[in-house]
Amino acid sequence: MKIVLTGSLGNISKPLTALLVKEGHQVTLISTDAGKRSQIAAMGAQPAIGSIQDPSFLVKTFTGADLVYCMNPLDFTAWNLDIWDTNMDNYVQAIRETGVKRVIVLSGWVAHLLQTVQPEKKFEALTETSVTFVRPGPFYSNFYHLKDMIRQQGMIASNYGGDDLIAFVAPEDIAAAIVEEIHTPVHAGLKAIYVVSEELTCTQAARIIGAAIGIPELQWTVLPGEQVKQALEANGVSPEVAGLLVEMQETMHNGKAQQDYYLHQPVSGKIKLQDFAREFADWYHKN
Repeated sequence: MKIVLTGSLGNISKPLTALLVKEGHQVTLISTDAGKRSQIAAMGAQPAIGSIQDPSFLVKTFTGADLVYCMNPLDFTAWNLDIWDTNMDNYVQAIRETGVKRVIVLSGWVAHLLQTVQPEKKFEALTETSVTFVRPGPFYSNFYHLKDMIRQQGMIASNYGGDDLIAFVAPEDIAAAIVEEIHTPVHAGLKAIYVVSEELTCTQAARIIGAAIGIPELQWTVLPGEQVKQALEANGVSPEVAGLLVEMQETMHNGKAQQDYYLHQPVSGKIKLQDFAREFADWYHKN
């Protein structure tokens, strides 16, 4: 199968590329970084150097593909919601022009519940295409962004936390779930799958991370949304993205995310937070 992946050598796309190449698929991996060309080729994939913000590049790259995997990179400091919409429009346009029949879209646990942006809605226009939205919960790798907070404040703080039950996920398990979805028969229209590695309350997650780094009393505290937004902006996050993150977190705190999640049968991964915590602790003490 000819498969085009976006996401360069990121947390999901790198292991996804390795899995698909191992299965014998003809994989093309899009990256904006020409310096990654040799590394992509060494994995057995075809590098396509260009930007998803360039519709003509996407059309050229998608031509002849049996399946494309679309994701939208998030830059906390140099990003606005118009870029999100433009990227999604470019994907839809390229899929239409090239006639790709099967698409897998990296969405998110709460993406379809948001008001600020509606990333899945753009793909509803592809009435002749089989579209699967992959909705993972918060990544384990998000803990890397919390290093300074843990060191300076001795806690994790956001506008969700405490006893909120969260479907945490390892990026490698997302990659495996995408491969599993590719193996399923082609379906008509739109479909959504949830991916989870381990369901934990934020308190439980904080204890696991804390024990691994030598802070067994580590707490995950819930703060008002406006306070979180101000703190994000003070740390260089754009106001638009800060507002979006607060909206996402509020949806996890008020229970809406969990209600919709339990209406579906999630794809369960194998990597537990304890496994990740050992890697995180090693990194935490070296950086």
